Parts: sequence; structure tokens; C-alpha cells
Amino acid sequence: MLKGFRDFVLRGNVVDLAVGVVIGAAFTTVVNSFSNGFINPLIRAITGGGPRVGGTFNINGAAFDYGAFITAIINFLIVAAILYFLVVNPINRINERFKREQKPPVAEPSNEEKLLAEIRDELRRRPGIAG
Repeated sequence: MLKGFRDFVLRGNVVDLAVGVVIGAAFTTVVNSFSNGFINPLIRAITGGGPRVGGTFNINGAAFDYGAFITAIINFLIVAAILYFLVVNPINRINERFKREQKPPVAEPSNEEKLLAEIRDELRRRPGIAG
């Protein structure tokens, strides 16, 4: 029972997923800090300042905070780009390298090819037949 659990946990997909979640959480913290320190003040400066990032607009008394949405989109794009270029792309290259190093298995000849080879060999053994 424990061997099956160990095999499940050490399977490539589970380990990759765990690493991705941990790295994603760590990068999200860094990106949120970057957004709060640089992106939000930049959006405030472009949209005229104010206490909220980018400002809001009201429709029938409901406030829509489009600055927070813009910041969330920028955060997502930064996290996705970092994960792609620092995790996914290098792992794909490593996997491609391992696949290139593995030699494909030699295909066994089909029954037809074996039969044709036997016929060829028999014809070569007979005297008087040029081949």
C-alpha cells in the first residue's frame, strides 16, 4: 500500500504540479509587491491620482474599480510570463534533449518482409539463377 502511494507521489505529473504551485505562489508574492510598489503608482499617475488605483466610475450607485482590474491583469501576465520562461520552457528543452538521446526501438520486420527475405535467400541458393 505504501509502495503504491510512493509511486503515485513520485510520478512526474504530481511532482511537476507541486513544484508549479509552490513556484507560482512565490512569484505571485513577488509580483504583488512589484505591482504595489511600481505598477499601481504608475496607473495612478496616468489616470490622475486618487486613493484608488486608476479610479472608479459609478453606474446607478454601483462603483466599478477598473484600476484594480487592470492591476490584476498585469499581475497575471507577469506571473504567467515568469512561469513560462523560467519553468515551462527550460523543462520542455530538457525533455526534448532526453527524447533525442533515446534511440527509437528497432522495428521488427513484418511477416511479409520475413517471407520475402526467405524467398530471396532461397533464390540466391539455387544454382543457375543470377541474382
